[in-house]
Parts: sequence; C-alpha cells; structure tokens
Amino acid sequence: MPPLIVREGRLFAYRVLDVADEFDLPAAEQLARAAAARRGALTREGARSLVIAAPPLEVPLGLQKVALPRTQLLVDAEVSARLFEYGALSVRFEIAIAAGTGLESLVALCDELYDSPELDRLARELVPPLLTRLDGAIRGRHDWDAIETYTVVFVSGLDGHPLASEVLTSPTLASLVVGEPPNRRLSASQRQDVLQHAHSYLEDDLVVVDWNSAFVLEPSKSQDIPDILELATSQLLELRYYDGLFDAELARIYREFDRVRGRGFASGLVRNPWVELGRGVIRRLVELTELTERVDNALKIIGDFYLARVYESAVRRFRIRAWQSSIDAKQALLAQAYELVRGEIEARRSTLLELVVIVLIVLEVGLALVRK
Repeated sequence: MPPLIVREGRLFAYRVLDVADEFDLPAAEQLARAAAARRGALTREGARSLVIAAPPLEVPLGLQKVALPRTQLLVDAEVSARLFEYGALSVRFEIAIAAGTGLESLVALCDELYDSPELDRLARELVPPLLTRLDGAIRGRHDWDAIETYTVVFVSGLDGHPLASEVLTSPTLASLVVGEPPNRRLSASQRQDVLQHAHSYLEDDLVVVDWNSAFVLEPSKSQDIPDILELATSQLLELRYYDGLFDAELARIYREFDRVRGRGFASGLVRNPWVELGRGVIRRLVELTELTERVDNALKIIGDFYLARVYESAVRRFRIRAWQSSIDAKQALLAQAYELVRGEIEARRSTLLELVVIVLIVLEVGLALVRK
C-alpha cells in the first residue's frame, strides 16, 4: 500500500483537570461572553442516539506557541477550554497538520504530545486566570493535582481518498495510535489489540480508539467524535477523583470509629457522639453519591448509532466501568458504615432507656420505703 499522506488534518491534544464540584454553565457563559464562549452540541447524523445532559461550555484562550524538546519543534496551537457541569475542565491544544505530511512522519510528534510535560505545564498556567474570571459560576473549588491526557489525530482528507478498509491495512496506523516509531515494529497481537477498537459508519470514515489516543478519519470534518472522546476522558478523570475521595472518606470514618469507641459510655450520656458521627456519614454519602451520579449521567445512550458505538468503545478502552464498580463498592461500604453507626446509636439509646427505667424503679421503691 502507498504511504498515507494527509491533505487536511489537525492534532487535538487534551489536558483535563478536576477543578470544582460543579460549574453553573449558564452563569459561566454570561461571565465569559466577551471571549466568544459557546455551548457545545453534537451535529452529525446519529447524534440523537446520545443525549448530553448539560452541553459543555467552550471558551477560546487564544494562540500559544509550544516548544517540544524531543522533536525540537516550535508549533502554533489554538487553545480553548471546555467546562463540564460536573467540575471538569478540559484544555484543548489544536495543532494543524501541514498538507503533504505522511502519517509515518507524525508518529514522533504524536508520541511527544501524548505525554508532553510542556502541555501539562501550559495547561496548568492557563487554568487559574480562567477560573478567576469565572469565579461566580464555580461551586466547591478543588485543588487536585492529577491530570488526564488524550490526543486525537483528526484527518479530514488523505491523498487518493482511500477507503477505511485500506487505511486499516497500513502498518503505520497502529504505530501512530500507540506512539511507536516504525523502526520498532509492533507485534501482530499488539496491532490486533489496537485495531480491534476500529469503527466505521461509511466506507470512507474511520475511528480507532486507544486508551490515551485515537485516530479519526472524518471527510465530513464533523468534530463530534473528538468531542465524545473528550467527554469520556473527563468522566474518567472525575471517577478517579471520586474514587480517591471515597477512599479518604472511608479512612476518616474508620478513624472516627476508633475515636468514638475510645470514649466511655458516661461521656456520651449528655451528648451521644455516635449521633454526630452518623449525621456526618450520611451527609457525606448523599453528597458523594449525588456528585458521582452527575458524572455517570452526563451522557445517555438511547440508540445504537455510530456515535453511541464509538462512545461505548471508549468506555471499554478507558475501563470506565471498572472505576464505576469500584466507586459503587465503596458507596456500599459507606452505607454499611452508616448502618453500624446507627446500630451503635440504637444500642446506646436502649441502654440509656434501661438505665432511666432502673433509676425510676429505685426512686419509686425508695419513696415507698420513706412513706412507711
């Protein structure tokens, strides 16, 4: 097969951060109106199979020059930020692919973009001024250092207009997606593992989804698929954040158990410490459940169209179901912890009532003896 030459294309490098419990998107749109902010929406055929509960808000951040030391390139990147209702913020670096560039020559650049610390640093520098501008639309600021990365090679035209089946036979494609140079030939099993997550709707479009990158051939130039992959990446980041939060909450509750159990029964006669602990546990459980459900419900599938299949492929590749299962298990543990606390509360109340009854009986007997 002849080399695959790009006629028109772009690289989308995403850096997704968790910054808040929630964005008030209508309020943020008003605050960012001067920056030509707009709400995102899916546009291509089959988009009705996906329902985005609250379309994200996109805010342009201007042109940035990015120095890439490994490839010794200085590239121009159009930068924008996308705000998701559940508190994730995605910084997108859009880099044009020069017409006539072969896919093989993109491998080194993509490999650097996949985990570029320069993009990480620049994204972290661009976020604080934006959050300051949108402060009135932010609820529950977070200070979590983790960042989720994703890169999409978005091609809208190849020389010769090859079919998707022909593009899939190129030995360069799998290497491009995983960021391995052609001189390091992938094994057949690795190529198969990458290409089994390939999807096409028409004979000339193609998407190959991997865990940290994707190749998209889209002659219509619709950016719905990159937008879906960005949303799935933001969901993965948020699930990672809340999984850690549940871990921290369970550890805190276990420490509180030990502290409260160490207090004698007499210290709780006036104010039962288990009641306070129980209220804290149930309040935190409700808060965390509400926040994680907002992430889970960000996008709903109501059909089996192409976009829905691509999203489901990303969910499998990102192992989002495993993170959801982990959070569900920790929610169940938190609920069990509340049941234990409630049991202690009921036991202390029963003991206290028994003591009151005994005291009343003793008083009644004492008064009867006094009268005699």
